[in-house]
Amino acid sequence: MLIQSDERQPIARLLSFLEYGERLAHETATAQAVFVQDAGPRRFLLAQSRQESMHAWVFRGAIAWLCPRHLGGNPFLPALEQYCLLVRDALARKDFAETLLAEQIILEGLGEAILSRIDAGLTKRNAPFGRLRRVLLHQEEAHHAFGCRQLERLVAEGRVSRDRLRARAPEYLGLTEAMVTTLSDVFASIREDAGAWASDVPRFMPDWLTVPM
Repeated sequence: MLIQSDERQPIARLLSFLEYGERLAHETATAQAVFVQDAGPRRFLLAQSRQESMHAWVFRGAIAWLCPRHLGGNPFLPALEQYCLLVRDALARKDFAETLLAEQIILEGLGEAILSRIDAGLTKRNAPFGRLRRVLLHQEEAHHAFGCRQLERLVAEGRVSRDRLRARAPEYLGLTEAMVTTLSDVFASIREDAGAWASDVPRFMPDWLTVPM
């Protein structure tokens, strides 16, 4: 089963979302590394910054192959643009905990869910570069796990409370809900199970974040 001509544009749209997200992740990790004091996390963030830049380049190449007219310009999700503004505001305030919540936890979790579903669909379609896709997914998993560990550390050290993080989360999660709705429509257009993809997203979020206060 190969990628059909009517699937190229929807898959390119999904990859456009991921490319934009990777560019935001690169920007965020670069800024986080500047105001984080501990050497270990700083090294990880600098490595993440390089990896995110490479991911964006890979997705851009795939978009060019699938549907060149989707290169450049604004993302097709206004909610993602608004999300970017919130992250940049947290970076300007040097709120490390909030940037971890927004980027490594929520947005990376959403991206990981998308990439996992896209990879499964591309494998089914005998698409090339399976090993490269697995490397990208492994790195995204590592970024997400890093964010979880760092937030747990900040909470344990009393530098931030879960209540404060949970109070900030609804604004970010509300925007991701809008993204999920639109992306589910795109998954359905390529004959993939949109319900299964949407149900994947919560499992990439910590339990304490999604349980009602």
